[in-house]
This record gives sequence, structure tokens and C-alpha cells, in this order.
Amino acid sequence: MNLLKALVTVSGATLVSRILGFARDVIIARMFGAGLASDAFFVAFRIPNLLRRLFAEGAFSQAFVPVLSQYRENRGEPQTRLLVDRAASLLALALLAASAAGIALAPFIIVVSAPGFSGEPEKFRLTVRMLEIVFPYILFISLTSLAAGVLNTWGRFAIPALSPALLNLAFIFGALFAAPYFDPPAMVLAWSVLAGGLAQLAVQFPALARIGMLPRPRWPFGDPGVRRILLLMGPAVLGVSVAQLSLLINTLFASFLETGSVSWLYYADRLMEFPTGLLGAALGTVLLPSLSRTHAQGDAAEYSRLLDWALRLTVLTALPAAAALAVLSLPLVATLFHYGAFGAQDAWMTRQAVAAYSVGLPGLIVVRVLAPAFYARQNIATPVRIAVMTLVATQVLNAALIGPLAHAGLALALSLGACMNAALLYRQLRRQDAYRPQPGWGAFLAKTLFAVAAMSAAVWTAAGPEADWLAHAAAARAWRLALIVALGAGVYFGCLFALGMRWRHFCGRGS
Repeated sequence: MNLLKALVTVSGATLVSRILGFARDVIIARMFGAGLASDAFFVAFRIPNLLRRLFAEGAFSQAFVPVLSQYRENRGEPQTRLLVDRAASLLALALLAASAAGIALAPFIIVVSAPGFSGEPEKFRLTVRMLEIVFPYILFISLTSLAAGVLNTWGRFAIPALSPALLNLAFIFGALFAAPYFDPPAMVLAWSVLAGGLAQLAVQFPALARIGMLPRPRWPFGDPGVRRILLLMGPAVLGVSVAQLSLLINTLFASFLETGSVSWLYYADRLMEFPTGLLGAALGTVLLPSLSRTHAQGDAAEYSRLLDWALRLTVLTALPAAAALAVLSLPLVATLFHYGAFGAQDAWMTRQAVAAYSVGLPGLIVVRVLAPAFYARQNIATPVRIAVMTLVATQVLNAALIGPLAHAGLALALSLGACMNAALLYRQLRRQDAYRPQPGWGAFLAKTLFAVAAMSAAVWTAAGPEADWLAHAAAARAWRLALIVALGAGVYFGCLFALGMRWRHFCGRGS
């Protein structure tokens, strides 16, 4: 398998979804701004969204794919199909129970996750109503994640990568056409989550049927493969999703800050999710099945080579992305969100959070690469221990930074925690001799850093005074930003080309 080709496929599909996601956020920002209704929805949606990343795309996916790869490699198709049937049956039963419990306990969940809302009865009631509607999303999206794990193991990356676009389309359609029929209009956002989750699950069925892996109900208990998945999954909740736990705790802190803080962090996080999804999630998606197969085959040299390839691509893409986010934070926020109810103050406050988040972007993406390296080897203890250390350190930083920096301090604490997480994961892989860097890293880093510095200087000069971006018309902002981004990309890749780097050097091949 050409890993770069697979990565381009996943990144391209993810790009479509992210563009639709930005369109969705622009529409939400324009229609609902950063106030009571948007704060209520973002808190309500964050709960099932966190569970999705913890259990579906996080712990379950990282536990399921290595075991599935091992079955496919060593046990044949009938046993592999039986494992898929039983894992899907157990997951569906567990999530039906979890959804029912979440709906019943919605008021308590909001008290715990956003205690600052308790002092504002109207905001509290609206958040509870929204959570009751969106909670079953975790059922649909977790089954979607199981389907994606199967398809990715079979090398079918496009459908799982494209399916998140359906959620964004549901948001866009609901906000533009259905909002007037809801009271308050923001309730349409909650129903859009439910519709989008169902659509994402439904689109997986034909692809699963084509490879003969469409799950059927089976008694799941007693299966050794399912037991192995559960054993790996339990501690993996912390190991894979420490950043999401930190985001939830950030919401708790932000609920005590001025109204709009939750929304400012949300919009900043959405900007961060673009490169982390396009680069980190795509790399993790492509890398995990290949690492799992390589480990099952006992090929330690190929395993290390695949990791080296992924880390070089991460450095090559994450460093310029982080620099661009820091330098262009206000131009990006103004161009994407400064419309209608989203005022100048909202733009400045969101800009602060974006700049703070950009510090941790390389760390967030490196974690997406290194965590699967442990899970492919079914090594749970090491990343869990590191995750707990990182989570504790992040909360200490939260307490220290929220006073002087308010909501931006919460973003900076998460960024520093992500860098710590990545550094500790890397150190452990080296200590365990699971990863041996290939020759040439010194020259590679020097060339990349030079190109990033040249790009940053070029875009900073071209952007001009930040305040001017708030005065420009929408079309002028968009054209100017597009030209600056093109200039930055040209300077960056031009420098790399002049220094002798070529894309053919990164055409990794998986087993």
C-alpha cells in the first residue's frame, strides 16, 4: 500500500468535511453569535462529542483495529467476521443503555460539566433540553466508528473519511432552512446533531456489505477477541483522549468566566481542529492498520520505519501550520466568523485563544501519531501512565494561567499539556527501542525550520495591522487572506525545494 497515496485520500476527504465544517460554523456564528443560546448548545454538544472521541474514535478504535488486524492476519475471514458481529452487538447494547442513562441524567450532567450555568436558570434549562436531544448521537457515531475501523483495516479509507461531512451538511441545512420552526431557533442545532449521526452510520452499510463485513446480531459475551478488545479499551480511554478530557475541564472553568468564553474557546478549537484533523487524524487513520499488521508480522524494522515516515510528515506539516495560525490568528477569525451577531469583541477574544492553541498544535498532532504506535503493539500501560501525568499537569497550568489570561490561559494550558504528552510518548518509544530514527534528521529539521521562519516573515509582513481586518468588507477579507495563504505556501515549499527536499522522499509504503 502506498501510504502517501492513502494519506492524500484521507486528507482530501477530511478537507471536504472541514470546509463544510467551517461553513457550518460561519452560519452558526452569524445566526446565533456568542451568547446564551450558543453557549448552551456548545456545552450540550460537547458531552456526547467528548464521549465519541473517548470511546468511539478514541479508546474503542485504538483497541479494536489491532485485534481486528491480528484476526485478519492469523485467523482467516470466518473468525474475523464473527469478531466483527460480536463486537458490534456488544457496542450497540452498551450504547443503548448509555444513551438512555444520559437522557435521564441530563440535568445532573450539566451541573457537573458546566456548574456555572446553574446560576442562570434560562441557560441551564436550554442546555438540559439540548443535551436530552443530542445524547443518542453517541450510539450512531460509535457504530460508525466500528464500521470505519473495519473499512480502514481493509484499506477502504474514503467512505469513513467523507462521512463526517454529512453531520456538517445537517447543521447547514437545519440552520438555514429549519431554524424558524423551532423555539428557540437554536434548538435546530441539537436536532441536526441527531440527523447527522444517523446519516453517518447509514452511509457505511453499502461499503461494509461489499467486503462481506456488514455486522449481524450475535451473542457477544464469552468471545475471547471481544474480551481482549474490552481489556485494551478500558485504560485506553485516558491514554488516547487526554486532550478531550482537558477540553471538558476547560469548559467547566470557562463556565465561571464572562458570557461568551465557552463560545470563544469553541470557535478557536474549531480552527485548531482543521490541521489536527487534516494532518493528525489522517495520519493516525492510515498509520494504525499498517503498524498493527507490521507488529503482527513481527517486523520491528518496518514498524520503526513507518513511524519515522509519519514523524517526518508531521514535522513538515505541523510546524508551518502552527506558525501560520499564530501569525494569522485575527485575520482567520475575522474572515471566518466576524459576521452578524459575532462582533469585534468576539473576534479579539477568539483570536487570543487561537494564538494560545497554536503553541500546542505540533504536540497534538504528534500525539495522534505516537499513541497509535503503542496501541498497535497492544501496549496500554505506558500511554495511560503518561496521559494521567499530562492531565494532572494541565490542570495545574489551568489554575495558574486562568487568572492572568482568562479563557486564553485555558487554551495555553491545554497546548503545553499536549507538548508534554508528545515528548513523554516519544521518550518511551525510544527507551523501549520500538522506534529508531532514520539517518538525516538534523539536516531535515534545519531545512524545515528555515522554511517556516521565511514563511512566517512573509505572511506577517503581508497581513499588516491586525485591527484593519475588522474594518474590511467580507469579500475583501476573504480574497486578501487567500492571497496571503498562497504566498505563505509558495514561500514555504519554495524554500524546501531550493534546499533539495522532494515529495518523493515521503512516499512510504506499508505492508
